[in-house]
Amino acid sequence: MHESIWTDLQGVPIEQGYLDAAGVRTRYLRAGDRDKPVLLLLHGTGGHAEAYVRNLRAHAVHFSTWAIDLLGHGYTDKPGRPLEIADYVEHTLAVLDAIGAERASISGESLGGWIAARAAIDHPRRVDRLVLNTAGGSQADPEVMRRIRTLSTAAAEDPTWEKVQARIVWLMADKTKGYDDLVASRLQVYRQPGFAAAMRDTLALQDPQIRVRNLLGPEEYGRIVAPTLVLWTSDDPTADVSEGKRIASMIPGARFVVMDNCGHWPQYEDTPTFNRLHLDFLLDGAA
Repeated sequence: MHESIWTDLQGVPIEQGYLDAAGVRTRYLRAGDRDKPVLLLLHGTGGHAEAYVRNLRAHAVHFSTWAIDLLGHGYTDKPGRPLEIADYVEHTLAVLDAIGAERASISGESLGGWIAARAAIDHPRRVDRLVLNTAGGSQADPEVMRRIRTLSTAAAEDPTWEKVQARIVWLMADKTKGYDDLVASRLQVYRQPGFAAAMRDTLALQDPQIRVRNLLGPEEYGRIVAPTLVLWTSDDPTADVSEGKRIASMIPGARFVVMDNCGHWPQYEDTPTFNRLHLDFLLDGAA
């Protein structure tokens, strides 16, 4: 069966545009009435807002739902320097300011989860609910870091169909699919002039020394006060289920759930289950 980003969005009242986040031209996809509570969706390293194309419809019923291209990613401005978690958090808060959101629920996958957690730690008044979806930031696994660097660098420096596809397929539990529409979308992103240099800046967190000074441990996770869902998967290529459990154990009152037969993008691979679990948590206690 052919899978298409457009068919995922067909019939969804959606807006694509750019906003000025403290001087950073930031691309977004948005769905849902603007008077609803804000939900901000943050993708992973080397990614872009299309990571959430299958989730906008369901979440727009309840939230003003924003999926952005992170700083240095997608079609958002590239600052031209190695990026660390503080840079991403500053940009994320600037996005909330730009859309007039004093508070928001933030859900992040991989790098996005790392950013979301750090934002909740340092700026607790800005975060209503927090979802850490196969989140990074808790460990430095040399093999995983090497794999991310190798696949991402190859795809950005020589953006052929095969190299970009290899990067996408690595994320997924089901290796039998070609993910053609996602590959085509990412190929367009990676073929932008200067993108290889931008990728080197976004891969700074895969450098062991830089990564260590950005890692989150028990002291940091223990300061999270927002209700938190830690969502992991059976086939995550970056860390096994035990690491997800360990993260949840460090966050006061955190919920922990595992999705089977999914890799690093459960929101895409098993959208109905993800949307159900995600919304059950985000709406818990809502009026």
